[in-house]
Amino acid sequence: MEFGETTAREMKLVGLNMNLAPVVDVQRGEVEKHLAGRSFGEDPEAVALLGRTVIASLQGNGVMAVAKHFPGLGRTSVDPHFQLPRIDIDLDEMEVINLPPFRAAIHEGVSAIMTSHAIYPAIDSGNPATLSPGILINLLREKMAFEGLIITDDLEMGAIAKQQGVAEGACQAFQAGADILLICKDQEKVLESIKLLRNKMLQDEIKLDRLDQSLGRIEKTKSRFLRPVQEISAAKVREYFHLTV
Repeated sequence: MEFGETTAREMKLVGLNMNLAPVVDVQRGEVEKHLAGRSFGEDPEAVALLGRTVIASLQGNGVMAVAKHFPGLGRTSVDPHFQLPRIDIDLDEMEVINLPPFRAAIHEGVSAIMTSHAIYPAIDSGNPATLSPGILINLLREKMAFEGLIITDDLEMGAIAKQQGVAEGACQAFQAGADILLICKDQEKVLESIKLLRNKMLQDEIKLDRLDQSLGRIEKTKSRFLRPVQEISAAKVREYFHLTV
Protein backbone atom coordinates (compact mmCIF):
# COMPACT_ATOMS: atom_id res chain seq x y z
CA MET A 1 0.00 0.00 0.00
CA GLU A 2 2.82 2.40 0.85
CA PHE A 3 4.30 1.98 -2.66
CA GLY A 4 1.03 2.99 -4.32
CA GLU A 5 0.40 5.84 -1.91
CA THR A 6 3.86 7.32 -2.41
CA THR A 7 3.70 6.87 -6.18
CA ALA A 8 0.29 8.54 -6.34
CA ARG A 9 1.34 11.43 -4.13
CA GLU A 10 4.43 12.18 -6.20
CA MET A 11 2.65 11.79 -9.52
CA LYS A 12 -0.16 14.12 -8.52
CA LEU A 13 2.34 16.64 -7.21
CA VAL A 14 3.85 17.05 -10.70
CA GLY A 15 0.53 16.90 -12.54
CA LEU A 16 0.34 13.24 -13.61
CA ASN A 17 -3.00 11.51 -13.19
CA MET A 18 -2.54 8.05 -14.76
CA ASN A 19 0.05 5.35 -14.10
CA LEU A 20 0.42 2.74 -16.86
CA ALA A 21 0.81 0.05 -14.21
CA PRO A 22 0.62 -2.53 -12.73
CA VAL A 23 1.87 -5.35 -14.95
CA VAL A 24 -0.31 -8.34 -14.08
CA ASP A 25 1.13 -10.80 -16.58
CA VAL A 26 1.66 -14.16 -14.88
CA GLN A 27 5.21 -15.34 -15.45
CA ARG A 28 5.49 -18.78 -17.05
CA GLY A 29 9.01 -20.10 -16.66
CA GLU A 30 11.89 -17.81 -17.56
CA VAL A 31 10.41 -14.44 -18.43
CA GLU A 32 11.34 -12.65 -21.66
CA LYS A 33 13.87 -9.92 -20.86
CA HIS A 34 11.58 -6.95 -21.56
CA LEU A 35 9.33 -8.18 -18.72
CA ALA A 36 12.20 -8.96 -16.34
CA GLY A 37 11.60 -7.36 -12.97
CA ARG A 38 8.08 -6.29 -13.93
CA SER A 39 6.06 -9.43 -13.18
CA PHE A 40 4.74 -10.26 -9.71
CA GLY A 41 5.54 -13.95 -10.24
CA GLU A 42 4.19 -17.30 -11.41
CA ASP A 43 1.26 -17.75 -9.03
CA PRO A 44 -1.96 -16.30 -10.53
CA GLU A 45 -3.49 -15.77 -7.09
CA ALA A 46 -0.44 -13.90 -5.82
CA VAL A 47 -0.28 -11.78 -8.97
CA ALA A 48 -3.99 -11.00 -8.62
CA LEU A 49 -3.60 -10.00 -4.97
CA LEU A 50 -0.55 -7.81 -5.54
CA GLY A 51 -2.03 -6.27 -8.66
CA ARG A 52 -5.29 -5.29 -7.02
CA THR A 53 -3.40 -3.96 -3.98
CA VAL A 54 -1.40 -1.60 -6.20
CA ILE A 55 -4.56 -0.60 -8.06
CA ALA A 56 -6.43 0.13 -4.84
CA SER A 57 -3.61 2.22 -3.38
CA LEU A 58 -3.06 4.21 -6.58
CA GLN A 59 -6.72 4.90 -7.24
CA GLY A 60 -7.55 5.43 -3.60
CA ASN A 61 -5.09 8.31 -3.76
CA GLY A 62 -6.40 9.83 -6.97
CA VAL A 63 -4.22 8.30 -9.71
CA MET A 64 -5.72 6.05 -12.38
CA ALA A 65 -4.19 2.58 -12.65
CA VAL A 66 -3.84 0.51 -15.83
CA ALA A 67 -3.61 -3.29 -15.67
CA LYS A 68 -1.55 -4.82 -18.49
CA HIS A 69 -0.97 -6.58 -20.91
CA PHE A 70 -4.35 -8.18 -21.68
CA PRO A 71 -4.85 -11.12 -21.99
CA GLY A 72 -1.39 -11.86 -20.60
CA LEU A 73 2.18 -11.82 -21.91
CA GLY A 74 3.72 -14.14 -19.33
CA ARG A 75 4.43 -16.96 -21.79
CA THR A 76 5.96 -14.90 -24.58
CA SER A 77 9.55 -15.54 -25.68
CA VAL A 78 9.56 -12.60 -28.10
CA ASP A 79 9.72 -8.88 -27.32
CA PRO A 80 6.77 -7.10 -29.00
CA HIS A 81 8.83 -3.93 -29.14
CA PHE A 82 10.53 -5.59 -32.12
CA GLN A 83 8.50 -8.60 -33.29
CA LEU A 84 4.95 -9.96 -33.15
CA PRO A 85 4.72 -12.74 -30.54
CA ARG A 86 2.48 -15.78 -30.91
CA ILE A 87 1.33 -17.28 -27.62
CA ASP A 88 0.11 -20.84 -28.09
CA ILE A 89 -1.96 -21.49 -24.99
CA ASP A 90 -5.35 -23.16 -24.90
CA LEU A 91 -8.46 -21.60 -23.43
CA ASP A 92 -8.20 -23.62 -20.23
CA GLU A 93 -4.71 -22.31 -19.47
CA MET A 94 -5.79 -18.77 -20.29
CA GLU A 95 -8.77 -19.06 -17.96
CA VAL A 96 -6.79 -20.55 -15.07
CA ILE A 97 -3.47 -18.70 -15.43
CA ASN A 98 -3.77 -15.51 -17.48
CA LEU A 99 -7.16 -14.08 -16.65
CA PRO A 100 -7.48 -14.21 -12.81
CA PRO A 101 -5.31 -11.10 -12.25
CA PHE A 102 -7.36 -9.17 -14.81
CA ARG A 103 -10.59 -10.32 -13.19
CA ALA A 104 -9.24 -9.11 -9.85
CA ALA A 105 -8.29 -5.77 -11.40
CA ILE A 106 -11.79 -5.37 -12.84
CA HIS A 107 -13.33 -6.27 -9.47
CA GLU A 108 -11.12 -3.60 -7.88
CA GLY A 109 -12.51 -1.02 -10.31
CA VAL A 110 -9.34 -0.47 -12.34
CA SER A 111 -9.71 2.57 -14.58
CA ALA A 112 -8.16 0.98 -17.67
CA ILE A 113 -6.69 -2.18 -19.14
CA MET A 114 -3.85 -2.14 -21.69
CA THR A 115 -3.80 -4.52 -24.63
CA SER A 116 -1.11 -6.98 -25.63
CA HIS A 117 0.60 -6.89 -29.03
CA ALA A 118 0.55 -10.68 -29.32
CA ILE A 119 -1.48 -13.26 -31.23
CA TYR A 120 -3.47 -15.79 -29.20
CA PRO A 121 -4.54 -18.45 -31.77
CA ALA A 122 -6.99 -20.06 -29.35
CA ILE A 123 -9.15 -16.92 -29.69
CA ASP A 124 -8.00 -15.14 -32.86
CA SER A 125 -5.42 -16.69 -35.15
CA GLY A 126 -5.08 -13.65 -37.41
CA ASN A 127 -4.90 -10.56 -35.19
CA PRO A 128 -2.88 -9.54 -32.14
CA ALA A 129 -5.03 -8.76 -29.12
CA THR A 130 -4.70 -5.02 -29.75
CA LEU A 131 -6.50 -5.43 -33.09
CA SER A 132 -8.87 -8.25 -32.17
CA PRO A 133 -12.60 -7.66 -31.57
CA GLY A 134 -12.77 -11.26 -30.38
CA ILE A 135 -10.41 -10.44 -27.53
CA LEU A 136 -11.31 -6.84 -26.74
CA ILE A 137 -15.08 -6.97 -27.24
CA ASN A 138 -16.16 -10.60 -26.94
CA LEU A 139 -13.79 -11.55 -24.13
CA LEU A 140 -12.95 -8.37 -22.22
CA ARG A 141 -16.12 -6.32 -22.65
CA GLU A 142 -18.80 -9.01 -22.85
CA LYS A 143 -17.52 -12.10 -21.06
CA MET A 144 -15.51 -10.28 -18.37
CA ALA A 145 -17.92 -7.32 -18.15
CA PHE A 146 -15.20 -4.65 -18.18
CA GLU A 147 -16.68 -1.17 -18.51
CA GLY A 148 -13.55 0.96 -18.13
CA LEU A 149 -11.07 2.23 -20.70
CA ILE A 150 -9.20 -0.04 -23.10
CA ILE A 151 -5.78 1.41 -23.95
CA THR A 152 -3.43 0.04 -26.56
CA ASP A 153 0.22 -0.55 -25.89
CA ASP A 154 2.45 1.73 -27.97
CA LEU A 155 1.46 1.34 -31.61
CA GLU A 156 4.98 2.26 -32.72
CA MET A 157 6.24 -1.05 -31.37
CA GLY A 158 7.48 -3.45 -34.03
CA ALA A 159 4.67 -5.95 -33.46
CA ILE A 160 2.22 -3.44 -34.96
CA ALA A 161 4.37 -0.97 -36.93
CA LYS A 162 6.07 -3.70 -38.99
CA GLN A 163 2.79 -5.42 -39.81
CA GLN A 164 -0.04 -2.91 -40.24
CA GLY A 165 1.86 0.35 -39.86
CA VAL A 166 1.09 2.83 -37.08
CA ALA A 167 -1.83 4.72 -38.65
CA GLU A 168 -3.62 1.64 -39.99
CA GLY A 169 -2.90 -0.14 -36.70
CA ALA A 170 -4.54 2.75 -34.84
CA CYS A 171 -7.65 2.47 -37.01
CA GLN A 172 -7.88 -1.29 -36.59
CA ALA A 173 -7.36 -1.04 -32.83
CA PHE A 174 -10.10 1.57 -32.58
CA GLN A 175 -12.48 -0.57 -34.62
CA ALA A 176 -11.60 -3.56 -32.43
CA GLY A 177 -12.70 -1.70 -29.30
CA ALA A 178 -9.76 0.34 -27.99
CA ASP A 179 -10.67 3.73 -26.49
CA ILE A 180 -7.21 5.31 -26.25
CA LEU A 181 -4.51 4.76 -28.87
CA LEU A 182 -0.93 5.13 -27.66
CA ILE A 183 1.61 6.59 -30.09
CA CYS A 184 4.43 7.54 -27.80
CA LYS A 185 7.26 9.06 -29.82
CA ASP A 186 6.73 10.24 -33.41
CA GLN A 187 4.26 13.13 -33.52
CA GLU A 188 4.02 12.82 -37.30
CA LYS A 189 2.61 9.33 -36.76
CA VAL A 190 0.04 10.84 -34.41
CA LEU A 191 -1.09 13.30 -37.10
CA GLU A 192 -1.17 10.58 -39.77
CA SER A 193 -3.31 8.40 -37.52
CA ILE A 194 -5.74 11.21 -36.72
CA LYS A 195 -6.11 12.01 -40.41
CA LEU A 196 -6.72 8.38 -41.37
CA LEU A 197 -9.24 7.87 -38.57
CA ARG A 198 -11.08 11.04 -39.54
CA ASN A 199 -11.21 10.04 -43.18
CA LYS A 200 -12.54 6.58 -42.36
CA MET A 201 -15.29 8.17 -40.26
CA LEU A 202 -16.19 10.65 -42.99
CA GLN A 203 -16.38 7.77 -45.46
CA ASP A 204 -18.50 5.79 -42.98
CA GLU A 205 -15.92 3.00 -42.76
CA ILE A 206 -15.93 3.63 -39.01
CA LYS A 207 -19.32 4.47 -37.51
CA LEU A 208 -19.67 7.63 -35.43
CA ASP A 209 -21.38 5.70 -32.66
CA ARG A 210 -18.08 3.83 -32.18
CA LEU A 211 -16.49 7.23 -31.42
CA ASP A 212 -19.37 8.13 -29.10
CA GLN A 213 -18.77 4.95 -27.09
CA SER A 214 -15.14 5.81 -26.40
CA LEU A 215 -15.84 9.48 -25.69
CA GLY A 216 -18.48 8.43 -23.18
CA ARG A 217 -16.06 6.10 -21.38
CA ILE A 218 -13.35 8.77 -21.32
CA GLU A 219 -15.72 11.39 -19.89
CA LYS A 220 -16.99 8.93 -17.27
CA THR A 221 -13.42 8.16 -16.21
CA LYS A 222 -12.51 11.85 -16.05
CA SER A 223 -15.52 12.51 -13.86
CA ARG A 224 -14.53 9.67 -11.57
CA PHE A 225 -10.89 10.63 -11.10
CA LEU A 226 -10.26 14.20 -12.29
CA ARG A 227 -12.99 16.21 -10.59
CA PRO A 228 -12.14 18.72 -9.28
CA VAL A 229 -9.08 19.64 -11.35
CA GLN A 230 -6.05 20.16 -9.12
CA GLU A 231 -3.66 23.05 -9.56
CA ILE A 232 0.05 22.29 -9.75
CA SER A 233 2.46 24.27 -7.59
CA ALA A 234 6.09 24.51 -8.71
CA ALA A 235 6.97 25.71 -5.22
CA LYS A 236 5.48 22.57 -3.64
CA VAL A 237 7.33 20.37 -6.14
CA ARG A 238 10.65 22.04 -5.29
CA GLU A 239 9.96 21.73 -1.57
CA TYR A 240 8.95 18.08 -1.70
CA PHE A 241 11.89 16.96 -3.84
CA HIS A 242 14.36 19.33 -2.14
CA LEU A 243 15.14 21.11 -5.40
CA THR A 244 17.17 24.30 -5.36
CA VAL A 245 16.35 25.51 -8.91
